Amino acid sequence: MGTAEIPETPTRVVVIDSPHLDALLALGITPVGATESGSENGFPAYLADELKDTESVGLTSEPNLEKIAALDPDLIIGAKVRHEAIYDQLSDIAPTVMSEGSGTNWNEQAEITAAAVNKSDEMDKLIADLDTRAKDLGEEIGAEGQTASMVRFRPDNFRLYGPETFSGSVLEQVGFELGERDWNEYSMMELSPENFGQIDGDLIFYTIPGSPEATTYPQVSELWVDSPAVQQGKTYEFEDETWMVGIGVLGANEILDDLEETLS
Repeated sequence: MGTAEIPETPTRVVVIDSPHLDALLALGITPVGATESGSENGFPAYLADELKDTESVGLTSEPNLEKIAALDPDLIIGAKVRHEAIYDQLSDIAPTVMSEGSGTNWNEQAEITAAAVNKSDEMDKLIADLDTRAKDLGEEIGAEGQTASMVRFRPDNFRLYGPETFSGSVLEQVGFELGERDWNEYSMMELSPENFGQIDGDLIFYTIPGSPEATTYPQVSELWVDSPAVQQGKTYEFEDETWMVGIGVLGANEILDDLEETLS
């Protein structure tokens, strides 16, 4: 991957990864094109109103190069972990900027987006304001000293999300503790239903993509009935798309909205 000469004020930006999409919209810039995460509803619902005039350029996992080129962009923003193989083709279309990862260390991805559109100061303020709001909310709901399990139920297993994942990092900003675990390189653990005992937080937050019956949720929910959080009614289901796909300042504020509404 090489270097790119970026216009001082790009006006036709194409975004092919969701953290950068959230960041761009948070900065008040609507992209001419963006990829879809693969959700049934196209773009994330919490961003839909801002993306009415944005063209879909395929899936994040498989951007459509012809559609991107047809939009005549002056900047493309993606993620090396997803798009390194097509970097040269993208660079032939327009100057291309990529973050190393996607989802973990999302602040860094937001800052890369901001730098690419010459709005770093604005992003710094957005992130600082988010941190202040998270800490204030944590005090309001008594998060300090409480442990939390962040769970996503999948077809063959469930995932526990750690402190470097998007939703996990927001929970830690609020003041919850996610515990010391053997997190993988993506700050997650993938576990089979019989390992339900790992879901041991004082509070359990979980999401279910699609139909619950198509995931391990029915199995686990039968097994965890004696866990303290379940016994005390401290299990909370939230919208999967927002907590897992909505990666960025706007998505983080949506999570804080959910926590405030549920726990205040």
